[in-house]
Amino acid sequence: MKDLKIISNEARKKIMNMKYRSKSSHIGAAFSVLDILVYSYFKGLNITKENLDDNNRDRLILSKGHASAAIYTTLSLRGFLEEEKLEKYYCNDGELPGHIDMTVSNSLDLSTGSLGHGLSVATGMALAMKIDKVNNRIVVIMGDGEIDEGSVWEAATFISKENLKNIFIFIDCNGLQGYDRTEDIFKFEKNKNMWKALEFEVIEINGHNFEEIEKAYKYKSDRPIVVLAKTIKGKGVSFMEDKLEWHYKSPNLEELKAGLKELEEEIK
Repeated sequence: MKDLKIISNEARKKIMNMKYRSKSSHIGAAFSVLDILVYSYFKGLNITKENLDDNNRDRLILSKGHASAAIYTTLSLRGFLEEEKLEKYYCNDGELPGHIDMTVSNSLDLSTGSLGHGLSVATGMALAMKIDKVNNRIVVIMGDGEIDEGSVWEAATFISKENLKNIFIFIDCNGLQGYDRTEDIFKFEKNKNMWKALEFEVIEINGHNFEEIEKAYKYKSDRPIVVLAKTIKGKGVSFMEDKLEWHYKSPNLEELKAGLKELEEEIK
């Protein structure tokens, strides 16, 4: 898994620069979900340059669309998105907006930003694939703050009823959302128990450990699977980790240099 760690480290450095140039927010959310995305696109999913336009390939929906920098960077490193587009991320003359726009690459499966929609759309995809007897997987990644949305639970109820085992859900449990700690709004144990009550197979992992992410991907069940991935908002840069303000802040020049230095030292 060393190669994946190197890729994640490189992605974090690119995201640092993107956020500095654009003066945009949500770097904490991008860093918490990044390792799941890197594993997914480099090892977990049946997605290649050759099958991007194949309706039978695997799908991935990053429903927490404000973490767009993480998926754009991962796709660029995977060779699915031109690297030069990253340089104008969230800029007036650029093509990559602050929330995910599926029109910029055929490797993106849904435009997202308004929270709570990704799972519902994935449910429709999964049902259609089941009817057509397509043997693929639809991965949905949500934030732990996102599951406050009622539409998530409407979709979850339908997934359970139809036993849509081709949907595979990750919840990026970084413990922080817009204005507070998630535990003070929707306790982790309640979250877990609600999925269990809907007869999902619930797995808990460290969302920054590639071996554990791999085990989750390989897990077999006769029920739909939800993975509660414990992560750290701002993972990889010490002064950003588990800090609510990095939901909104962008790094200044001093913070950029300090963060890049930490990331350089981490991979030595």
